[in-house]
Amino acid sequence: MNVFVTGAAGFIGGSIATGLIKAGHNVTGLVRNAEQADELKALGMAAVIGTLDDSALLADQARAADAVINAASSDHRGAVEALVNALRGSNKVFLHTSGSSIVGDASGGQSSDVIYFEDNLPEPTVDKAARVAIDNLILAAAKDGVNSAVICNTLIYGHSLGVHRDSVQLPRLLKQARKSGVVRHVGTGQNIWSNVHIEDVVSLYLLALTKNIPGTFYFVESGEASFIDMTTAMAQALNLGEPQDWPLKDAEAEWGYEMANYGLGSNSRVRGKHARELLGWVPKRTSVVEWILNEMV
Repeated sequence: MNVFVTGAAGFIGGSIATGLIKAGHNVTGLVRNAEQADELKALGMAAVIGTLDDSALLADQARAADAVINAASSDHRGAVEALVNALRGSNKVFLHTSGSSIVGDASGGQSSDVIYFEDNLPEPTVDKAARVAIDNLILAAAKDGVNSAVICNTLIYGHSLGVHRDSVQLPRLLKQARKSGVVRHVGTGQNIWSNVHIEDVVSLYLLALTKNIPGTFYFVESGEASFIDMTTAMAQALNLGEPQDWPLKDAEAEWGYEMANYGLGSNSRVRGKHARELLGWVPKRTSVVEWILNEMV
């Protein structure tokens, strides 16, 4: 297939694009500059230079492709509208990348027993309402002849399979630890996130490319861990002392409001049945703690 991938110079999009190439597909990636275009070409991909604000460019690429994967932003409504409008009536596959902070509770590092399922999602917080509205727009496009899916990733770990980029959450903890000599988590670090290895993420996108049922929402997870378990493993891997609690205001100063409250300070516990039952997805990596201990640094 000829697949158009936005975010192809990023961690998730670059890994997916590399997986597509290895599986025999042709990839055209959206990148921001000539340097990123050269990175993609070195990996065997074509590249177009532009941004998510270039609606006409996005529409042209979507019409020319057999399938579209949006891995650039979960929050850019204009880009999603341009892609959906271009694909309407084509029955082409459109896989949109979301993230499970949509069920994040911004608990400040406190634990939660609440687990969410794909067919029973909560009302979003004010901070996440716009993202959820985009997810719903994509799912609704299935009624207009778009083979659409929302792929809602949890905390992704593992090293990039494509261009050299970092994932979102754990590398921020690692960078702070290396800078200060102290591994820290938000609050007491009792908050829990579902998680998944990047290789398993890529395998799910490849399956969805050919097996998706239009209008399906997928949580992508193969286990879960508390932040204190992850930071304890990180401290061991770095040969540093025990991880330390960090007040939310200090975490916000380091990582910003969004990352401190949702990316690192919330609970996001979900279960993904659809990928397993509808696509036959079988994740191979199930322990983020083992990966931190043995492979992260």
